[in-house]
Amino acid sequence: MRDPIEIAGIAVAPGERRTIEVPITDLSTHTPINMPVHVIHGRRDGPVLFVCGAIHGDEINGVEIIRRLMKLGGLKRLRGTLIAVPIVNILGFLNNSRYLPDRRDLNRSFPGRSSGSLAARLADLFMREIVSKATHGIDLHTAAIHRDNYPQVRADLDNPELERLARAFGAPLTINADLREGSLRAAAASIGVPVFVYEGGEALRFDELPIRSGVNGVVRCMRELGMLREGKARKATRQPALIRSSVWVRAPQSGVVRAVVPLGRPVNADAVLGRVTDPFGSNEVEIRAPADGIVIGCSYLPLAHEGDALFHIGRLEGTKAHAMSLEPSELSAEYDIGLTAGIDAAEIAGKPAP
Repeated sequence: MRDPIEIAGIAVAPGERRTIEVPITDLSTHTPINMPVHVIHGRRDGPVLFVCGAIHGDEINGVEIIRRLMKLGGLKRLRGTLIAVPIVNILGFLNNSRYLPDRRDLNRSFPGRSSGSLAARLADLFMREIVSKATHGIDLHTAAIHRDNYPQVRADLDNPELERLARAFGAPLTINADLREGSLRAAAASIGVPVFVYEGGEALRFDELPIRSGVNGVVRCMRELGMLREGKARKATRQPALIRSSVWVRAPQSGVVRAVVPLGRPVNADAVLGRVTDPFGSNEVEIRAPADGIVIGCSYLPLAHEGDALFHIGRLEGTKAHAMSLEPSELSAEYDIGLTAGIDAAEIAGKPAP
């Protein structure tokens, strides 16, 4: 029999499933604020995977991904332990804000400090109670406000374990991303816990297609880690496009932006991505791609000042482009599939299984 796992002083026994309220702080009204953590501690040994969302409080697709994940029937036969934290930045989430009330970015505050700012204290708490107990982690994000990201995994692909999991996740794009100081990925790497980021969709919106891709990806990783037994479902027929570097294309002048290339579309160098003009339609300037690549992110705000980031281009560097704009029919064919025993497409879509 496995040992119990303990979070915030509460032990979860093998075979037990429990929600733990981890104390964060009190509001100025003396109202306590807790971070809900759901733990499934399997009876059999295996990896300890944490999956977290809303480190940026307005990036809420991860909340729905985790909600659907926790309802999957296949988790009844889990090997190892799943720690699910749908909302890390509770205060930002309540305020529809990326940041904490102290205006700090939580994902630039790791590993934190117990005697530091509110952001530093929350980062320290998350490292102590969640990351230090895990063997692997998946951090769920979206684009920032007024932007959209094509479903993508960001990981240090020089780490063999992260490369293995990134490929298993099966997002349309896999991006090699260096560790950034202050990020959860960097802090986790410093204590030997491999963590990658899944990005998809917009802030303050539930985007159905990136959500389904995210649920599928987490389950694929759990299968790769041996936490869930293999299913008979066919695998996605496309291999993810590998992106080694990227560049933001910025507004050449201030004005009104009209995009002509959709998110997720491969483009050639010098292709027209959009046009920016004044409100009267004169003085129009074309916005062109600097290199062969894929539109992996974009701004949806049609008003721009000179220098504003508009299109995020992932450079292909010889990699054949497979990604295209995500349409419902394509997603249905590639991602909306049963993945393992007890898990089917209806559950992944957030509907009761028939």
